[in-house]
Amino acid sequence: MLSRETTPSTIVKYLDQYVIGQEEAKKVLAVAVYSHYRKISTLRKNNSGISKSNVLLIGSSGTGKTLMCETLSGMLGVPFVTADATSLAQTKYVNEEIEAALLRLLDRANGDVEKAQLGIVFIDEIDKLKASKSDAPRATSGESVQHALLKIMEGSQVRLKDNLYVDTTSILFICGGAFVGLENIMARTHTYGFISTTSEENQNILDRLNRRVKPTDLFEFGLIPEFTGRLPIIANLKDLGKEMLVRIMSVPKNSIYRQYIEVFKEEGVELRIATRVFEQIAEIAIEYKTGARSLRGIFEELMTPVLYIVPDHPEIERVEINSLFEEPRFLRRAPETPGANPAVSGQ
Repeated sequence: MLSRETTPSTIVKYLDQYVIGQEEAKKVLAVAVYSHYRKISTLRKNNSGISKSNVLLIGSSGTGKTLMCETLSGMLGVPFVTADATSLAQTKYVNEEIEAALLRLLDRANGDVEKAQLGIVFIDEIDKLKASKSDAPRATSGESVQHALLKIMEGSQVRLKDNLYVDTTSILFICGGAFVGLENIMARTHTYGFISTTSEENQNILDRLNRRVKPTDLFEFGLIPEFTGRLPIIANLKDLGKEMLVRIMSVPKNSIYRQYIEVFKEEGVELRIATRVFEQIAEIAIEYKTGARSLRGIFEELMTPVLYIVPDHPEIERVEINSLFEEPRFLRRAPETPGANPAVSGQ
């Protein structure tokens, strides 16, 4: 969990290495996680009950909701699993699906119940859990799923198998969704106009209040009051523009470009990709309207023919890709001459 040196700011700095942008959401999530695990360690010493503050992340597909949660769990050393709210609503046996998610959490903890009980569960597409309009007779309504989730999100003993119980009291539940149309509700319900203070500060306060999602906005969207009450912390993620998508591919420690640089290095080959290529990939991703989700697929498609050639040609020392719509350049080592040292990749 949290070491003595871990603070919300150090959590944000760690996230910055892997997640591009979303500065405000990172701060909200960092404080929420810090507070959650500090309360666990403090209140357990006093044998006090834990009042949880689960989190709701609102943002379009591909804005980094799952990535932030997974990165956080890695930093904290706690098990992490994801569940899909849409799948929960499409099954008749909701409780069994919930139990299956907790079983996966236990598996990620290598069977250690204590460790599993300190994990993070991310439930995606929570915005799909409205009153059911499905024609499928076996489907469970979204409202019923919300009710089913209430108990475990608040904290309860869940029986999994072989009389094995997992207490969800200390498990942090983070829900996410795109909430398409919520902005229209907010535009209609947020009518903050003037607060008695300086004109500059007045505008800052108004902007912050008008960006804030109110519980009543979520009620009108379709979440029941009891469920919304289990998600008191709300963070908004911004849609990713072209510049941010370019940075996602090339800047983070685990970016796909850095990964391929290492792959080619193992082959003794230097990989160089021009910035224009990342811009072209980002433009395609924006057209797809899937945020960062489609970046890997497009990049992998670009690299497939290159990786097909390189392993069979040890004379290649560098690959240059200057455009998504041009053939890659394969630069070969100069033939060896007697007494000369062989050429070595600069990477």
